[in-house]
Amino acid sequence: MMELFADVDIDTIIKLSISAILGLTIGLERELKRKPLGLKTSLVISIVSCLLTIVSIQSAYLFPGSKYINIQMDPLRLAAQIVSGIGFLGAGVIMRKGDDTISGLTTAALVWGAAGIGIATGAGFYFEAIAGVILLIISVELIPGLIRILGVKRLRSKELRVRLTLKKQEDIASVLKNIQEKNIKIEHIRIKDLQDQSYLVDLKVMVSYKQTTPDIYYGLAKIDKIYSTEISG
Repeated sequence: MMELFADVDIDTIIKLSISAILGLTIGLERELKRKPLGLKTSLVISIVSCLLTIVSIQSAYLFPGSKYINIQMDPLRLAAQIVSGIGFLGAGVIMRKGDDTISGLTTAALVWGAAGIGIATGAGFYFEAIAGVILLIISVELIPGLIRILGVKRLRSKELRVRLTLKKQEDIASVLKNIQEKNIKIEHIRIKDLQDQSYLVDLKVMVSYKQTTPDIYYGLAKIDKIYSTEISG
């Protein structure tokens, strides 16, 4: 039993431990936001990516060669497959909602990032892996807030989907004018005739981050010519 533990590579344990801590950091950020990539998923991705990288590198040099055959192996052959294979897992967290909006792209990118951190750690790039996680957290948590405060007007805006039902066709133009007077920029418009002789006005609008969705809803609800209002985003 003691001989088994004596053969354990301490460097490997250190690499796996660092990878677990860094993967935990990424998973914790997603877990706090109730995103699909949680603690367990991030840990598994980071640790296994690190392990496969270690196996890939060590097996390239420990492979039993022959004096008659010169065997050459790519030390990062398994790591290369991790990068492409992890895409299938990332695709699973991307969702297309009923209003054609897409969510989960940041989480999918962090799935790929967790694998990259594991590979870097397994290859022995500790400082680079730690710096990568720090920059990832800064990019996801701090930079968007700074852009909203200091960025150009468009970057300080958010996109919403507004669906309005009107009873009269001639009210559409006046309703759109009233919406624009409320500091709501209309980016895209779609008008559809409904079977009950009413009209659906489907809008993609840009509003300031300072405006909350309930405030926008209350403002639109005050327009008399609008029969029903639906906002998402």
